Amino acid sequence: MKIFLHTNSFLLFLLMVFLPQALLAQRLVGGQVLDARSELPLEGVTITASTGEQAVTNELGDFSLSVPESARRLVFSYLGYETQREAIPPAGQELRVLLQPGEANLQEVVITGYESNRPLLQTAGAVSLIDREVIARFDESSIVRAVNTVPGVRMEERAPASYRLSIRGSTLRSPYGIRNVKLYYGGIPFTEANGTTALNLMDASNIGSIEVLKGPAGSIYGAGTGGTVLLEPRRAAIGESALQVGATLGSYGFRRYTAIAGFGTEKANVLVQYAKQQYDGYRPQSAIDRDVLLITSEFYPSEKRTVGANIIYSNLYYELPGGLTLEQYEENPRQARGGMFGSVTQNASMNQEGINVGVKQEYRFTEQFRNNTVLYGLHRFRNHPFNTDYERNASQEFGGRTSFAYDTNIGSVGASFTVGGEFQRGFEASRTYDNNGGTPGNLRSDDEVVAKSGFLFAQAEFKLPADIIATAALSLNDTRYEITRLQQVGTGDYIYNRDFEAELSPRIALLKQLTDKISVHASVSAGFSPPTEEEILTSNGILNEDLEAERGTNYEVGVRGFALANKLSFDVVAFYFRLSETIVSRQDVSSVAVFRNVGSTNQKGIETSIGYTFIDEPEQALSLLKAWTSYTYSHFKFDEYQRDEDNFSGNWLTGTAPHAATAGLDLNTSLGFYMNATGTYVDEIPLNDANTVYADSYLVLGARVGYKRQLGYHIGLEVFGGVDNLTNEKYSLGNDLNAFGGRYFQPAPDRNYYGGINISYKL
Repeated sequence: MKIFLHTNSFLLFLLMVFLPQALLAQRLVGGQVLDARSELPLEGVTITASTGEQAVTNELGDFSLSVPESARRLVFSYLGYETQREAIPPAGQELRVLLQPGEANLQEVVITGYESNRPLLQTAGAVSLIDREVIARFDESSIVRAVNTVPGVRMEERAPASYRLSIRGSTLRSPYGIRNVKLYYGGIPFTEANGTTALNLMDASNIGSIEVLKGPAGSIYGAGTGGTVLLEPRRAAIGESALQVGATLGSYGFRRYTAIAGFGTEKANVLVQYAKQQYDGYRPQSAIDRDVLLITSEFYPSEKRTVGANIIYSNLYYELPGGLTLEQYEENPRQARGGMFGSVTQNASMNQEGINVGVKQEYRFTEQFRNNTVLYGLHRFRNHPFNTDYERNASQEFGGRTSFAYDTNIGSVGASFTVGGEFQRGFEASRTYDNNGGTPGNLRSDDEVVAKSGFLFAQAEFKLPADIIATAALSLNDTRYEITRLQQVGTGDYIYNRDFEAELSPRIALLKQLTDKISVHASVSAGFSPPTEEEILTSNGILNEDLEAERGTNYEVGVRGFALANKLSFDVVAFYFRLSETIVSRQDVSSVAVFRNVGSTNQKGIETSIGYTFIDEPEQALSLLKAWTSYTYSHFKFDEYQRDEDNFSGNWLTGTAPHAATAGLDLNTSLGFYMNATGTYVDEIPLNDANTVYADSYLVLGARVGYKRQLGYHIGLEVFGGVDNLTNEKYSLGNDLNAFGGRYFQPAPDRNYYGGINISYKL
């Protein structure tokens, strides 16, 4: 008994001696955590000290935490937001932490398409998202590999910066350039009135995120059967002013340099970005030199009003190595097209200089009633020696878009109504010459082209009982071309007007949210796609007066959601699309693409995206480990196709692979090391309408590893390196379809490497 009393007395003595010292060694840290964009308080944010102590914010976003003097930093983590580390401030100073929204799960991602701004789980339509992390997992020389990570989308690059894009279809209408797909940048039209899009004037680093709306589902975006792509600009972090510079070097003379300055406050967000990219080329006559200056801004003068502006200036030069025959491709894929009209001999290349300026305003009259209005203008000059001719074009364009949205309740039913319109007018002065070894020769044709396109749209959305959302949308579209031929050898002058009859494009969709984690959706939509200016007025100066607009109807059903404690995400869509008056292209003897309507196509498909997060613990040594995959099955065939004496009905649709898949593995560590691995498989592709020539299937692997760390408060460092086409696969990434003389193949580079560094400084 005496031993027990003595022991307790001794422990009490030790406690009385050391407790005051322990208390003196502690300090109290407090502050508030807010959403970076809205600056509203965040409840439930976990704050972890570097010594292990934890606290949670209350409903006001406030926290207090007692930490030992040895603690150096606090880690703030919250579902749907980027994990943030902050140094512990001096005694008596409170922290004000602005958390940035991060890569969220399906329940949290908000879709801006369809003008409804609903979470993805409540969006009735096939939508794919490509965020900044996906774009940055590659070397950013282009966005092709990032776009090809999502199902139902195929992007190609016939030569560096020579993009083609198709959504649920082939590239038959796009022997070069992007057509039949409508693009917007920050809500401002980026596709021109003539139906073409010069996406190569933009740098991959200019893009913060991408939403892809598939098929004729975007009624509120006007005419089109090929889908809509919404690009969001890269923006400065809210509450942060920073400078960043970066450099990347790679195989075949690849050089890339970037400089960014941005600041974000509660009243303004401004980002200025310059990107310089150069590449000597894998093949002769395949170099590129591009300068892009981006200024993007948003201002918040009041709670009701947001004003923004984008300015993009680009100066682009890239060379065109030309297509190879199968024999040339197998003999030496690194050669360029030769002969009298060879690419090197004729200096086949593209010079484009352009500036796009857009302004926008969002105004909330009340909590229920709001308006979005944008105005834009562009100027572009193109100097284009091709293998068989020489083109010089200058374009000017202006346009605008406005929409009014009203949210209300009709009894117990929530309703949202949207109406608006869009108009574009473009003028182009176009001249073609003989190409005399890369210099313009005799004038062939001199044209002035005015393109006008516009549409009115309306959409009604109802939130019905039993967690059902019903949507009905309609647009009325009109397109007109006015072509004045000032001069053409042998034919004289004339004026040609083509006014495509205004047509309605309806869409009906239903969504049922089965649980808070799973929803199903179905929709029916119809659309039409008038020919672009380049399909009516080809580069050989011949007018294609008989070309009609494509018309299509799309049916689809899908299910998306997440399971297994939110670790598994999935998105599956099945669709049936029937297209009439299908436009196809083929090359004539002078390699000029000519177009015609050929009946109809029958397109059935399945698109799947699946992801699984094994580890997502920011404070563990292995902080993130996730795997993902996308798969596309395309059963696309010509339904009716008669060309002269040839009947191609029942043939596989030219330029479309029946199977395509992409998979990736992402790994991050708390120390800052990371690894991204990507593999892409594409099945064999028919290269002509007769289905007698195919491109072989291929599997391309790539990986990027790096170290990314914040060195104190001010300096951030990223060092990285990567490899593309790791297995040295031989493949063609931009086949010329129905090519004259069998020149189908545009070889992609073999195994190549890159490495670089990014340094940022917080002001």
